[in-house]
This record gives sequence, structure tokens and C-alpha cells, in this order.
Amino acid sequence: MSNETKTTELAPEHTPRMQLFKLAPEAYKAAVALDAAANKGLDPAIAELVKIRASQINHCAFCLDMHTKDALAAGESVERIIQLSAWEESKHFYTEKELAAIELTEAITVLTDGFVPDEVYEKAAKHFEEAELAQLITAIAMINMWNRFAVTTRLSPGHYTPGSLKR
Repeated sequence: MSNETKTTELAPEHTPRMQLFKLAPEAYKAAVALDAAANKGLDPAIAELVKIRASQINHCAFCLDMHTKDALAAGESVERIIQLSAWEESKHFYTEKELAAIELTEAITVLTDGFVPDEVYEKAAKHFEEAELAQLITAIAMINMWNRFAVTTRLSPGHYTPGSLKR
């Protein structure tokens, strides 16, 4: 065995394709306002779980970086964040209300699987007051929009600090 220190060279970071929000500032401002409105009245823990789960499904590294850091900063456990991608096998980490939100997130995010099934919607409706459910649906739609912006423009993860980006 050698006394040399082994270094691992990481793959290069990709370059963003464009600065969409600088090129379309009015759209960005409108999206920020809608995002803020969508999250009003939602349990912050549920809001972050929804954002993380949709971002996992959409393979949005930028949003995963952001929302896992935000969730951790807000006191979410590493264990619950790690288990979220396999929530169906680790339901015991979540409340019934959180599970309903996660399942609804998947149904809304992957519309090509056959729309939002009645049983998924009804389960969410059982755990959320109607106005809160409307907020949840809007928040899920918003994170899907943010995912699509970030993935399409290739925003690079790893640079976000909680509280540094005001949406």
C-alpha cells in the first residue's frame, strides 16, 4: 500500500443552458407570486416533502438540492428525506396525512400513468380540508413547473444555501 493520498476527481459540473429568469423576468415574478400563494396555509413539512418527492420523480437535481437543504434547515430528519424515494416500503416514517400528500404528488406529477385516480384524490380529501387540498394541488403543480424550468435550462445543483433564494 502506498503512502500517497488518493484523490478522486469528480465529473465536471454542467453549464446552465440559459438564465431563463433573467430573460423572462415578468414570468419569473409571476411564478414566484403564484408559488408563495400556493404554499400559504400548508404545513411546511408537508410542503417540503411534496417538493422533494416531485423533484425525485422529475430527476431535478437543482430542486432536490434546494428542498432537501430547506427541509433539513427546518428540522426535517435525514432519515425521512432518505426514505422518501421508497415511501411505499417505509410508510411508518410518515403520518397518514403526509402519505396522502405524497401519493397525490406522484399521481399529479406522473399524469401519463392514467390521470389522478379517484382513490388517491379521495384519500387526500379525507386528510385535507377542501381549501387546504386546493393549496396542496397548487403547490404540487408549482414544484412541477419549477422542476421543468430547472431541468430544461440545466440549473446546476450544489450551490444553494437555505434562505438565499427568495421565491
